[in-house]
Amino acid sequence: SVPFLVRLFPNLLTKFVFLNFLAFPFFVDLRQPELLVNNTISLYLTTEPGVTVGIWHTVPGSRGAEARGKDQHWYEEALADAHPVIIYLHGNGGTR
Repeated sequence: SVPFLVRLFPNLLTKFVFLNFLAFPFFVDLRQPELLVNNTISLYLTTEPGVTVGIWHTVPGSRGAEARGKDQHWYEEALADAHPVIIYLHGNGGTR
C-alpha cells in the first residue's frame, strides 16, 4: 500500500524524505540566534519576488567584543567591510 500512496501523493514522499517541516531543537525560537550562538543576528534576504531566505550572520570570535550589544545596522556594515565572508549552506533539510 505504501507505493500506491506515494504514487497518489508524491508531495508526501518529499515531506518524509527531507523532513523540512521539523524544527530541531524543539521549542527554540530560531529568529533570535543571539540566545543560542554568540555574536550572531538573524537577517532576511529577498532573492526574488515572493522568495525570502533567512540567514544568520555570525562575526568571528576576534570581533566578538566589538559586536557585543550592537544592533542590526552594525552587522550589515560588518558585511560590507574588507573582511572575507564564508557562506555555509547546510542543505535542504533541517533548520538554520
